[in-house]
Amino acid sequence: MIDFAWPIILIVNALLVLLFGVFFLWKIHKDKKAGYPTQDERTLKISGRAAIGTYYISLAFMISLLLFIIFGTEFLNLPDLEAGWAILAIMLVSGISYALLSWYYSRKGDL
Repeated sequence: MIDFAWPIILIVNALLVLLFGVFFLWKIHKDKKAGYPTQDERTLKISGRAAIGTYYISLAFMISLLLFIIFGTEFLNLPDLEAGWAILAIMLVSGISYALLSWYYSRKGDL
């Protein structure tokens, strides 16, 4: 029974990604048809600043994770960190930092 869980989870995941993709494409098409621009100068500046900030935050997190792995296994005798957990942590830090920085810059008055 456990062997059949992963194919079902992968199929459900693929369907959810497909549904979200169709929804976002429909929304973009509807907004273009209504005459709304997809991006203006302010949103481009906000997304650019958020992307740069996310890059530096992610880089600092990866370096700190690397140092934690090196010093933790060599000097503190901590168990090795599996690659999957490290990748998951990096993805979460990157996504959350981009969302928070985009929200912060969109709330900020002038850039």
